[in-house]
Amino acid sequence: MAGLIFAYFEEGEIAPLRLALFIDAQNTYRGARTSFFNDYGPSVDGQFDPAKMGELIESRGGPIGVECTLTEVRTYTGRPDPRRDPKTYAAHMKQSGKWLSDGVNVIHRELRYPRGWPTERAQEKGIDTALAIDFVTMAVDGLYDIGVIVSTDTDLIPALEFVRSRFVGERHVVVAAWRSRNSRRRLSIPGANIWCHWLDRDDYDLVADTTNYNR
Repeated sequence: MAGLIFAYFEEGEIAPLRLALFIDAQNTYRGARTSFFNDYGPSVDGQFDPAKMGELIESRGGPIGVECTLTEVRTYTGRPDPRRDPKTYAAHMKQSGKWLSDGVNVIHRELRYPRGWPTERAQEKGIDTALAIDFVTMAVDGLYDIGVIVSTDTDLIPALEFVRSRFVGERHVVVAAWRSRNSRRRLSIPGANIWCHWLDRDDYDLVADTTNYNR
């Protein structure tokens, strides 16, 4: 708990720290498939519920068991082009609508389609940048005490480094990642002890979303 600042009520009680969750949706989905399934299974394998993930992380507290209150779940996702791929777009909008109805803040960027599409996959562009900017600006604006990034995208490390070094004693950076026999990847900063919420298969089952949004 060293280095964290607590808010106090007038009675002297310690107020829970505000926790915000930043989820890289596609990276987290792919990570779940790699950790617990395979790429040949149905598309629902690896799907997760961001709101339930937020509740799970909140229940575990902050670093070293610090009590915290979940204030926001932010999910970053690529959005298909309704003209190029109307079926995938419709499924995406159903899924995004579910997330929004659960109180999740959905931030999207349009997918980029290569010349070889559909043989080549459409690509996400700008998702990691959007997440990194929000993680930093929300720290600057004082909108969270604990910021949790759910992703293994190393492009996000500079954002972790900035918040950790710039707001010592004010903000705490945390990561979350899947863990299995097949995978144990997480974001880290060389020479720094960054708290990680490891999520195993039992945790995945708690937050899994088995809805087929293509129907």
